[in-house]
Amino acid sequence: MPTTRQALLALLCEQPGQDISGQALADRLGVSRAAVHKAAAALQKQGYAIQAVSGRGYRLTAESDCLTREELELLWPHRPCRVLPQVDSTNREMRRMILEGASHGTLVVAGAQTEGRGRAGRVFVSPPGGVYLSLLLCPQPDAPGDVTAVTAAAAVAAARAVETLCGRQLRIKWVNDLYWQGRKVGGILTEGLLDMESGRPSHVVVGIGLNLRTPAGLLADAPEAGSLFPDGAAPCGRARLAAAIAGELLRWDGSPAWWEEYRARSLVLGHWLTVTEPTGHTYTALAQAIDDEGRLVVQLPGGGVRALRSGEVRTRPAPRPGESF
Repeated sequence: MPTTRQALLALLCEQPGQDISGQALADRLGVSRAAVHKAAAALQKQGYAIQAVSGRGYRLTAESDCLTREELELLWPHRPCRVLPQVDSTNREMRRMILEGASHGTLVVAGAQTEGRGRAGRVFVSPPGGVYLSLLLCPQPDAPGDVTAVTAAAAVAAARAVETLCGRQLRIKWVNDLYWQGRKVGGILTEGLLDMESGRPSHVVVGIGLNLRTPAGLLADAPEAGSLFPDGAAPCGRARLAAAIAGELLRWDGSPAWWEEYRARSLVLGHWLTVTEPTGHTYTALAQAIDDEGRLVVQLPGGGVRALRSGEVRTRPAPRPGESF
């Protein structure tokens, strides 16, 4: 049962920027106008930009994005969740929660990360203004156990949520980067904890970072990075977007339809690439397909084909006649 404060916040979020009379709010919440006033004052103390104007009512301004536990609990009911203003890493926080007995569907959301990580131990710049979350999956014995498949599903989930709530169509750069207008705006780090008896993951921690309202100046150390709404005028808050992404991912069923959507959103298919394998070997290839195991199938200039399970790729112009590789 939501508190009066949570219920009031939900009603104001339904009509951001619009005045709603105190009496109308009281009637919908089933409380007195004094209780509405008290709840609004409490939300204002938490940092929510709620305007109260005599004769007009209450209004939640578009700048309200405080990322509070109360808001996330309202958006993520019946499952455990945790909100932190700042954390070393949401994935690390989730690992700590696993030791405390965290269950399937547990969600952690933070306002910033001090030690955000990407693949291969790379730094993931995580300043305020982003959406940083980790979702815990506890796979069933017959569920897909490939971490690559989970990462692909997370990319699709994030793209769906951003398209629905923000009106932005994200592209996916194999295997775990999210792009908008040629800039990287997000990334995914999936980590599995193995069951020693079965050899399959007993827990899968899916970390997703997305630059939502991150000012460009805070991304100066990451020249390829961008933000969905660098001026801060995002149509949704971080808690709502985090819950939407996590909700989409929980719907993942391992069906081929997810792979089809992943391919449809691909930034690399049909393009020439510079491929850097984990060994450091670099070569040029044409991206032909992404198979149902998440491997990127590339054609080499000499006619050979490779199926890549890992590595870094970067799009490049088509080779010129006579160009050596």
